[in-house]
Amino acid sequence: MQEAESDSGGGTRIRSLEMRELECFLVLAEELHFGRAGERLYVSQSRVSQLLRSLENRIGARLVERTSRRVALTALGARFLEQLRPAYGLLGDAVDEARAAARSVTGRLRLGFLGSADRRTTAALGLFHARHPQVETVIVEITMADPFGPLRRGEVDAAVLVLPVAEPDLLVGPGFAEQPWTLAVSSGHPLAARSALSAEDLADCRLIAAAPPAPGYWRDHQAPPRTPGGRTIARGPVVTTLQEGLANAAAGRGGMLLCRPTAEAHARADIAFVPVDGLPLSQLAVVTGGGHGSALQRAFVRAAADSAGTGPPAPAVPGPC
Repeated sequence: MQEAESDSGGGTRIRSLEMRELECFLVLAEELHFGRAGERLYVSQSRVSQLLRSLENRIGARLVERTSRRVALTALGARFLEQLRPAYGLLGDAVDEARAAARSVTGRLRLGFLGSADRRTTAALGLFHARHPQVETVIVEITMADPFGPLRRGEVDAAVLVLPVAEPDLLVGPGFAEQPWTLAVSSGHPLAARSALSAEDLADCRLIAAAPPAPGYWRDHQAPPRTPGGRTIARGPVVTTLQEGLANAAAGRGGMLLCRPTAEAHARADIAFVPVDGLPLSQLAVVTGGGHGSALQRAFVRAAADSAGTGPPAPAVPGPC
């Protein structure tokens, strides 16, 4: 809050008033007891005295008389209270109304996902709907071959995508828990009988990759061309969707790297999912267009961040990463 004072030149001089000082005075005027005022304000009695003294110094006169027996308002303090109380109430009402308006998100949110919405995406959506039940949500599948196009074309407002996302016109929001990789191969593949693989073992398998126009760096993250030790990994078929990739893996045309939740959700007799160690972990994140975004986008980003950091993991359901 600010107090305007006229200077000798006829202009206006602005001096700030601390809201905490005003709140302290209002509570003290009701309690007429420094200890009880401190309890209500969750501060010490000495802090109440300090805040009052600072306010009186700004005003230039005593507002409260304090003796060993009682606390009372001065005549000026009583007049100040009479004027301050309604003004302070109006200010509080304005803040409450602004907060309510900010939380009253309405409209339609179009959320993109790869393959199918997994438990992390649905948890974020659940929290978003609990906070904004009036918002309609449309869930749109995004293909592996064009993960960023729907955002750029305005077909979705936000998308849950696999990192990395190194697109200067897009904004990467909160990420979900990192997950280890598994290799999906035909149950008849030589690697299918292994209990675990190292990243170097990928050189013995052709990797199924996303098709263009997905950027090369994004495709290579999910189907690396070389092992960490430098061995070449042959490139298998390129696919546009997760289901195409799984079909090619089941047919023995190559292996496909998937995060553990996706592998668990797509268990089937003709595919083996073998854990792979030694690769950077897989992670999903909320991605939106550049800039500050709309109120809907910001609300979903907040819900995604909150859902990713709270609660026990839910059972895995289909989802790409």
